[in-house]
Amino acid sequence: METTELNLLKSLAKQYPTISSACTEIINLQSILNLPKGTEHFMTDIHGAYEQFDHILRNGSGSVKRKINEEFGNSMIEREKKSLATLIYYPKEKLDLIRQEEDNLEDWYKITLHRLVQITKRASSKYTRSKVRKALPKDFAYIIEELITEKAELLDKEAYYNEIIHTIIRLGRAPEFIIALSNLIQRLIVDHLHIIGDIFDRGPDPDIIMDTLCDYHSVDVQWGNHDIVWMGAAAGEAACICNVIRIASRYGNLSTLEEGYGINLVPLVSFALETYTGVNCDTFGIKYDAGYNVRDLEIDQKIHKAITILQFKLEGQIIKAHPEFQMEERMLLHRINYETGCVTVEGKDYPMCDLEFPTIDPADPYALTEEEEELICRLQKSFRMSEKLQRHVRFLFAKGGLYKVFNSNLLYHGCVPMDENGEFLTMRLGEKEYAGRKLFDMLEHYARRGYYAPEGSQERALGCTMMWYLWTGEKSPIFGKHKMATFERYFIKEEETHIERKNAYYRRLDDEETINRILREFDLSPESSHIINGHVPVEAKKGESPVHCGGKLFIIDGGFSKAYQGKTGIAGYTLVSNSYGLRLVAHEPFESKEDAIRSETDVVSDVVVVETQSARLRVADTDIGAEIQVRIGELEELLRAYRDGILVEAEA
Repeated sequence: METTELNLLKSLAKQYPTISSACTEIINLQSILNLPKGTEHFMTDIHGAYEQFDHILRNGSGSVKRKINEEFGNSMIEREKKSLATLIYYPKEKLDLIRQEEDNLEDWYKITLHRLVQITKRASSKYTRSKVRKALPKDFAYIIEELITEKAELLDKEAYYNEIIHTIIRLGRAPEFIIALSNLIQRLIVDHLHIIGDIFDRGPDPDIIMDTLCDYHSVDVQWGNHDIVWMGAAAGEAACICNVIRIASRYGNLSTLEEGYGINLVPLVSFALETYTGVNCDTFGIKYDAGYNVRDLEIDQKIHKAITILQFKLEGQIIKAHPEFQMEERMLLHRINYETGCVTVEGKDYPMCDLEFPTIDPADPYALTEEEEELICRLQKSFRMSEKLQRHVRFLFAKGGLYKVFNSNLLYHGCVPMDENGEFLTMRLGEKEYAGRKLFDMLEHYARRGYYAPEGSQERALGCTMMWYLWTGEKSPIFGKHKMATFERYFIKEEETHIERKNAYYRRLDDEETINRILREFDLSPESSHIINGHVPVEAKKGESPVHCGGKLFIIDGGFSKAYQGKTGIAGYTLVSNSYGLRLVAHEPFESKEDAIRSETDVVSDVVVVETQSARLRVADTDIGAEIQVRIGELEELLRAYRDGILVEAEA
């Protein structure tokens, strides 16, 4: 036996010091391989819409209702099923209503507790007892374990189980126990959550979504362009900071920065008031909702214009310093002709809607004024000092990346940049060229260095710049358009300039050769794998489908954000993968949490089974199963070493 192999076995022997302990673990792992595959839940493009996100997370995209139907079938009427489902989603709030309305509360508790125990048993049936035990709430762990391991054939224990429930009610602990069971069911319904990008921007509550994800039991995140711009801002990249503030001001969400993340915007407010008082800011309208305080409208428009001009200046500086980005056409400030009132875009002159720019020097339009320099320094410090923002961004780096290969699924937010012939686009950086998977890997490497490399180092500076490029660059796999037409949308009425032409990837979604090539690029089998991404809203009301290439590719951005729902006609897609196959779920617009609780409304409008397994998938068929099989092989080697006398068992 080679020295390296022997050293590995010695290390393993510390954990399993006897033949008995090694055999016990092999038996345990082998049995786990035969359990049903856990349920995976895919969500994307949440865009700060916390209430809808939270509701879909609680109902598992209809998974809770499916469990109720499987368990009770026709033995419960539909109204009772809806009420039980709502109780599981929002146990505390629903209990408050029930206690006000129910005449015989003790009987209701008794019936409800029995039903919740049955659903908990069904939801936990695909897991090992050890895994379920780890998920149990501490206060009721022993009691729940006793109830959900009840065997129907043990009739002599019926009185024992009934007495447990009776005593829970008699001691006044029924509400707490119902809440504990409901939360446990939510926890067990979904084994793993995939977020395929764009948690931030447009909606008001990305910080609350991030808090939820940080506490979630099992999750990964594929970065979207709206995530990476916040990550760049947290790293102190000035152009990213301006983009974050601009979008927040545009959607009336500056409170997300001030109250959610503790970002000090007072210097920006002061600058905007001093510099833009008396300046026309009508072009910089605010897209606000019912919760917006219209008294802030005038100052928010000034902030909006001030930070946008700063953004264009800083982006121009980046583009000039990095000709390898090939973005010179996006430098537009020096293309403004103040005499004619026009700007040249892609070789054509267009009238400008606004020419009042008190901080722009036509002779040097990308230079910052002293006041702007000071403002940027203060904003950088505030973003860097936000403990909550830094915690959330560290979570995104720890749990995320530009792509993930998981259980034969390739997950990424946007696209694999390619030309019209399906050839992967090449990006040159220094002496090297990157395309396909190598482009993803290179860009992710620099993004991580932009946050973690030493302060003041060239590596950190380049990494920060690459995060900005990921946000808006043509060859960015999470942007995937020929330009971001921010300037044109503010200043030019002609809509032809507003068009952001999508990468050729989106015109080849149903080309099997292209999709197969992408899957092979990421070491996946085209015969049994899928691509799942978001980024581009699917316009369901125009008949667009999220399913492409015969079910090999899914685009599940259906408009979580209200800003998109008029365009898409729905309020988002989610995907559920369980041991039986794949289900695509379309969601109705979410009115409010209060309406969901009181009226027992849900947001699942349509469920399509897009793939069914001929045989139920087991843990053995998953990536975790492959890891377990490797572990079993190592343990069997350890057993042979014990039995051959190469290693000696520890004394009992």
